Amino acid sequence: MAFGIAHSAFFNLLIFRGVIVLAYQVMATTVGWHIYELTHDALALGLVGLAEVIPYFCCALFAGYAVDHYSRRWFGIFAGLLLALNAAVLVWVAGARLPGNPVWWIYSSIACTGLARAFLGPTYSALFALVLPREAFAKAAGVGSAVFQFGLVVGPALGGVLVAWAGKTAAYGVAAGLALIAGLALLLLRVKQPPPAEAAPIFASIGQGLRFVFNNQIVLGAQCLDMFAVLFGGAVALLPAFIQDVYHYGAEGLGILRAAPAVGAVITGLLLARRPINHHAGRWLLAAVAGFGLCMIAFALVSDFWMGAGLLVLSGSFDGVSVVMRSTIMQLATPDTLRGRVAAINGIFIGSSNELGAFESGLAARWLGLVPSVVFGGAMTLVVVAATAKLAPKLRRLELSDLY
Repeated sequence: MAFGIAHSAFFNLLIFRGVIVLAYQVMATTVGWHIYELTHDALALGLVGLAEVIPYFCCALFAGYAVDHYSRRWFGIFAGLLLALNAAVLVWVAGARLPGNPVWWIYSSIACTGLARAFLGPTYSALFALVLPREAFAKAAGVGSAVFQFGLVVGPALGGVLVAWAGKTAAYGVAAGLALIAGLALLLLRVKQPPPAEAAPIFASIGQGLRFVFNNQIVLGAQCLDMFAVLFGGAVALLPAFIQDVYHYGAEGLGILRAAPAVGAVITGLLLARRPINHHAGRWLLAAVAGFGLCMIAFALVSDFWMGAGLLVLSGSFDGVSVVMRSTIMQLATPDTLRGRVAAINGIFIGSSNELGAFESGLAARWLGLVPSVVFGGAMTLVVVAATAKLAPKLRRLELSDLY
């Protein structure tokens, strides 16, 4: 079976992934600007992440179970529709058409976004393994990462431009339309799904996925490494504060900075799709996360807008290596019958760390100050790398050929 962008099922899956990320990023960029415009409080930006991660945590494992036992496609379509509905609610909030405090309406809508996101990772992971042969996983992970990061590039830039030129209402409306397109792409995907997994009590089934992850040092080490690195090292949630208080740019500057890490990640993803890393995979993963932490420290210490943007591009390159390596490890190491549940657990480790990291960043900025909080986070990332190298020797010594 040939692998390539021309393969119709994989192409549809890539459209779904890229456009749903685009919709989410347009919405997230607009929400960040909207909240800071209303509150001028860095902690309020962090609470956006907390509002999303709580329902995500509560639903992710059940979402993985549902994808494994019922449908690998329809839950992804549901997630796209729910994301579109949330964006439509925010259109009304931006137009001051709903009663009460707009901040609480925004937090409530973002909480529903967390529910939608719980289904996205398991859906993509399960369908990825259905439309591609195993030997294509490493290259396909690079392509998938590049498409994902492309959404991270274009989404924030588009969100920033829309807010600056057309207003928040238009930005939220575009996000709603994109979410509907993503759901349609998945609806049109044609793939032969295997019979549903054998019925089992829901908590016993979830426990099976948890045991697999926690008994596999390589999978657990890769997930923990990325989780704690993003938890401490990410600074995306604080970018509105950097734009307004450090760089003194408008909304278009926020779009540029939010997109900058993804520019580096897209380039890295495309390079790794052509020349995947097969040797010394564990060492490359550890080095990439360390490089990410160093970039965050440097970003916090510069005061020039374009120098900061360049450092964020470099941080995205390092993060791109980490994302592709982790995705490849997950796809190769996970049995087909557990893909939804393992992807959901991975989402709790990785996806939710972005939102918890946003909360941590806002809290640290309140206590330490804006710049010191980012320096602290970068330093903690380096500590996490050192700890992982020590505690997970199988991951440190990993060769991808060991997983085939």
